[in-house]
Amino acid sequence: MKTGRRTVAVATFVGALGLSVLNAPTAQAADTGITVSDIVINNGKPIVVGTTKVVEPPISFDIALPSGYSTADPFRYDAYPFLYRGSMQTAADTGENFIGPGGYTCYESDAKHARCEGNLYIDPHPSQDHVDSNSDATTWKVGVSLKLFKADGGLKAGERETRSTTVQLKRAAKATTDASPEPVTKGKSITVTGKVTRANWATKKYDAYSGRTVSLQFRAKGADTYKTVKKGTTSSTGGLKTTVTASVDGYYRWVYYGNSTTGVATSTADYVDVR
Repeated sequence: MKTGRRTVAVATFVGALGLSVLNAPTAQAADTGITVSDIVINNGKPIVVGTTKVVEPPISFDIALPSGYSTADPFRYDAYPFLYRGSMQTAADTGENFIGPGGYTCYESDAKHARCEGNLYIDPHPSQDHVDSNSDATTWKVGVSLKLFKADGGLKAGERETRSTTVQLKRAAKATTDASPEPVTKGKSITVTGKVTRANWATKKYDAYSGRTVSLQFRAKGADTYKTVKKGTTSSTGGLKTTVTASVDGYYRWVYYGNSTTGVATSTADYVDVR
């Protein structure tokens, strides 16, 4: 049950290759005694980032305070998860390969425990340098920053801890579909074309994604689900082309199911009237 709350607004949003020193986890190694558990990032799913849109994956975690500290004073403790690559020390101290929180709210269940909910913040805009290399599309490790403050606001203890949890960061992909002719006579051929492209974080553009196996799906008019009717492979320009026989009215779409570095792409469906 959510009772009290403590809202933490991070003034300078941070992301991969872009960390404000003010928000960096403290380099001190003194044990805080704070326990952070049940960390869930993006509901356990990979984080997919494109070339322009800010992505704010949800995060949630539990906090338990040590003896002598209470949730009644919001300025006496701080704890938050973050993502990093390579050395945690280097990532946290330099801001390179580091993704931190945009903000979160902690709901106190009692004087010692709180449940926190918020989000990470990733901005692919060139001015932010949050994701500026395609090598960022990989597995990221999870760390936790912990701090305890004195009554006067001064830092008493701080540390960083690693977690066994990992998060996959992926490049966004896009797909298109064009089915013709429309309308078409029953029994005649329908040509279905399309294209698959993938976000290039270095150039902030979408490039052709070649050599990918993509599913052509069809949903009859009035039906609820799509079924795969064919599979195709993208050309050097990311292009797709195949033919099917017209039978009933319905919708065609291309679906790419992604891989370890690339997200799923589903095109807008194209309706074909069969007469």
